[in-house]
Amino acid sequence: MSIQNELLATIQDLVQPGKGILAADESHPTIAKRFKAVGVESTEDKRREYRSLIFSTPGLGEFVSGVILFEETLGQNSLDNVSIPKLLESQGIVPGIKVDKGKKPLVHAPGDEITYGLDGLDDRLEIYKSQGARFAKWRAVYNISNTLPSRQAVEANAEVLARYAALCQAAGIVPIVEPEVLIDGDHSIERAAEVNEAVIAEVFSALRRHRVQLEAIILKPSMVTPGKECVKASPEQVAEATLRVFRRVVPAAVPGINFLSGGQTPEEATLNLSAMNSLGQQPWYLSFSYGRALQEPAQKAWAGELDNGSAVQTALLKRARLNGAATSGAYKEDMEG
Repeated sequence: MSIQNELLATIQDLVQPGKGILAADESHPTIAKRFKAVGVESTEDKRREYRSLIFSTPGLGEFVSGVILFEETLGQNSLDNVSIPKLLESQGIVPGIKVDKGKKPLVHAPGDEITYGLDGLDDRLEIYKSQGARFAKWRAVYNISNTLPSRQAVEANAEVLARYAALCQAAGIVPIVEPEVLIDGDHSIERAAEVNEAVIAEVFSALRRHRVQLEAIILKPSMVTPGKECVKASPEQVAEATLRVFRRVVPAAVPGINFLSGGQTPEEATLNLSAMNSLGQQPWYLSFSYGRALQEPAQKAWAGELDNGSAVQTALLKRARLNGAATSGAYKEDMEG
């Protein structure tokens, strides 16, 4: 199969009606915080136990088309001694991999950050592909205030995202492009819209400059919401503001937009996605790529006890099913019961 056909086959497997992507690519510090919240120490054995439980959830593939893995997990075996990628494939789920190396302050741009990890990425992609990964993810982070992000940060992160995407496609791996405008702060929804529009417009300018094939990427953006210290917006306001921005700057060639949850509660993330899909057909498939908003109930049910495996899987499948309903605008709050 040619690289072109590989990319399009992966897109076809990822962008499916009623399905989204599970982000289970937490770094060691991040998953340690999540585990601490449920009273569990983060060790390799415990991370393997928990992820084995969620990935083997019966019926998960009905609502989840892909899973983003952390590098450690990609090379692990499940509790049943099956490689994690093969376990996912047995559910009809595409294995993916987080490839960035985290963020650091952007030099000469106080308050802004830049993501590292391009060095040696082409060689790492070949290894990840041999381990079963068919798509990848790179996250750029934008702090927001009255003055942030700076133009320097907007341009620098777009350039890095485009270079990453080009390297992925050259290796036959579909890139998820994730420009995350953070929810931290007291900014209004209007300010969030302004920043998201500038950020995403610059990302697509860079993608074109690097000749990235737009039909073979997935965009993973923030929803347009006010800062968490500001008055909350209704799902209808979030949906209208988000789609207004995206119609301006996201080309119709992009097959799928899989939103990150970005600090929203599981219920908020589902409600806002459903509100967007209630506004009628868009040029792109609108779905989810949630981490905490899918996993938080499952982690609480697990609490570090293998005997809680059935409750873990029930909790995860419920949230996956509800988000699957949100991809067609069919989610209602009373479904939570």
